[in-house]
Amino acid sequence: MKSSARALGQNESVGLKERWWRVFDVRIGALPLPVYLLLIAVLAAMGAHGKLASDLPTGIALVTVGGFTCAELAKRIPWIRHVGATSIFAAFIPSMMIYYGLMPAPVTKAVTTFTKQSNFLYLFIAAIIVGSVLSLDRQALVKGFVRIFVPVASGSVAAAVVGTAVGTALGLDLKHALFLVVVPIMAGGVGEGALPLSAGYAQILGVEQGPLFAQVLSAVMLGNIAAICCAGFLSYLGARRPHLTGNGRLTVAQTDDVADAKSASFEFDVSSVAAAGATAIALYLLGVLSHQYFDWPAPVVMLVLVVAAQFFQIVSPRVKGGARFMYGFFSTAVTYPLMFAISVAMTPWGEIVTAFHWVNIVTAVSTVITLTLTGFFVARRMGMYPVEAAIVNATHSGLGGTGDVAILTAAGRMELMPFAQIATRIGGAITVMLALAAFAWLR
Repeated sequence: MKSSARALGQNESVGLKERWWRVFDVRIGALPLPVYLLLIAVLAAMGAHGKLASDLPTGIALVTVGGFTCAELAKRIPWIRHVGATSIFAAFIPSMMIYYGLMPAPVTKAVTTFTKQSNFLYLFIAAIIVGSVLSLDRQALVKGFVRIFVPVASGSVAAAVVGTAVGTALGLDLKHALFLVVVPIMAGGVGEGALPLSAGYAQILGVEQGPLFAQVLSAVMLGNIAAICCAGFLSYLGARRPHLTGNGRLTVAQTDDVADAKSASFEFDVSSVAAAGATAIALYLLGVLSHQYFDWPAPVVMLVLVVAAQFFQIVSPRVKGGARFMYGFFSTAVTYPLMFAISVAMTPWGEIVTAFHWVNIVTAVSTVITLTLTGFFVARRMGMYPVEAAIVNATHSGLGGTGDVAILTAAGRMELMPFAQIATRIGGAITVMLALAAFAWLR
């Protein structure tokens, strides 16, 4: 009798433990539900007592809770969750909350300080680029880099023509539609695009840069939102039409490419992950050094270096395995927290609001859709998957590195980051140079 009672008690104990484990395995993003609730309670208590610091542990907790909350809310909304709503929520809802005074000031201050001091956007980009490039098959990587220029270039020309025509038809001056709406969308973001573009315009016209920068920035923001929506729709299309997508692979793989990829050894351990991280940081710092000496864009230099390392097989298979794990970790656990942090610290919702005129919206959307569709239809002729080529083209209308993160997250294809960097950085730089030359000539 006692043994049966003891057995019953043990069974109940095991049952309670397993039920608790099932609760613990419920996830809000990457966070277990009990941990998520505990973090909210602790952070709220710190904020109420004015003790919300901006150090590394507190900053990580804030952006993690905020980013995964935004993404989780978007996942619960039917229909729009298929068109990049998780990225849109994480990238813009926090900025909107700050603009309308809905986010507590201590949270805003702590997240802003943490984001700007840690500068972990570039750590994320370094990890994603190095991890994705070293995980790619060498032949597929080379083919992708050679071929991606055709859809990006043809898409840029088509988007410039269509966007300018639409803006002009809706009542905008031709020069305004081209140089202040269409060109900024494809200029490569804020630091590499909107700033030099507006500075060049101001110098040519002999006026203050500020008002021009505000107009250019609003167009960049609209283009980024449209590109996120396009990427989300392309992801949905790829799920419904599997023959149109390589599920993150850009070029249509030949038989020998597939065999090479399958035969590659990616065994790794913890030290291999650490070695991959050190490799990513070293390559990024080389890019920073080149920027300091020669004013070359650090992400582009890093991209060239890691592609060369993969092409010449400089990195060992074990470290490549660590790079693949590093890529998986950052794309899964860091993306939404990063987008939340950037939204709080760097996204001016006021500039977006000023751009919400229907003529600007229609012009920007037509530009991005044309750019994206051109990549989709040109892809087949270049031996690429239409969905992936269209997504890379969409990143050409993104908000620089942060836009690439948001667009590729909406598409669920962070593996395309190296090609997105080409479209954004190199494509943006060419766009700025051509636009300033044309603007000076037409003045």
